[in-house]
Amino acid sequence: MSKSTAKTLTKAEEQVMHALWQIGEGFLKDIVESMPVPQPHSNTVATLLKILMDKGFVTSQAVGRNNLYQPLMSKAQYSKQSLGSLVSSYFDGSYSSAVSFLVDQKKLSVQDLEMLLKELKNK
Repeated sequence: MSKSTAKTLTKAEEQVMHALWQIGEGFLKDIVESMPVPQPHSNTVATLLKILMDKGFVTSQAVGRNNLYQPLMSKAQYSKQSLGSLVSSYFDGSYSSAVSFLVDQKKLSVQDLEMLLKELKNK
């Protein structure tokens, strides 16, 4: 899993990962079926799964003539990594600057901030 810590995903790769996180593990057809409409062609998803395996995000095991795919990184782990990268790249590593930006853009309300403060105090 450490192989993937510095790697990022393309939008298409993220879509495949979201489908895989949603089902936990699955065969190619399961992954395609859990993707939003319009669903990509199974050949496209198979190619993306190979890339995700090369990047260290996914593993597979042969079950008969098919591969059973499993994520190597949880959605929470990837979210943490992605958010950290975003804050580092766009806000000089300052989470408070990121929060200020969200408030300025009216994406985070005073009520949201009060709820976050309450959560922080309870930890």
